[in-house]
Amino acid sequence: MPFTLPAWMQDWSALGPPALKIVLILAITQLLRWVSRRLIARTALPPNVRIAVRRLTSFVVFSAASLMILDVAGVSATVLWTAFTSFAAVGAVAFFAAWSVLSNIFCSFLILTTRAFRVGDLVELLENGEKPGLRGRVLDVNLIYTTLQETDGQAAGTVLQIPNSLFFQRTLRRWRGAMPPLPAELPGRAEPAGDKAA
Repeated sequence: MPFTLPAWMQDWSALGPPALKIVLILAITQLLRWVSRRLIARTALPPNVRIAVRRLTSFVVFSAASLMILDVAGVSATVLWTAFTSFAAVGAVAFFAAWSVLSNIFCSFLILTTRAFRVGDLVELLENGEKPGLRGRVLDVNLIYTTLQETDGQAAGTVLQIPNSLFFQRTLRRWRGAMPPLPAELPGRAEPAGDKAA
């Protein structure tokens, strides 16, 4: 009489070979990681380069193992590649569409962490070394804009909203507290003849 497995075991027996392949892939992955770490540790590379190489090799090994496991599970590599390229294309379009917004958000974190200026400071964005630029007291720094209140000239009291990225594209002049008075005469500039006292 031939030996046959019970019905409940026959359903599970189909999972045996794929599960064994997955376990084997995971074991080889761990072995490759261990060997690569040993080889990298024996090199004369600087420590920070060693860490970067170790992370890169781990990423490559895990990516290859993940693709093999998905292949064993029956997921087609073509389907995965199509999904990945579609996702990357949509992500690239979204990234370029939102580049200015993302740039301003990132610059707001830089303003806060580097303490380029604070609320209450008087700042001036210079167009170039000679021309005066946008000037005012900092009222607020949010994720997109920095709000300045103009303090001099005909526009005194008006509010400017300047994109945060602009502070990293131009020269910034900053005063803490009160703005110093401007000199009556700029150095190097000659007075007109009619202005001299007799």
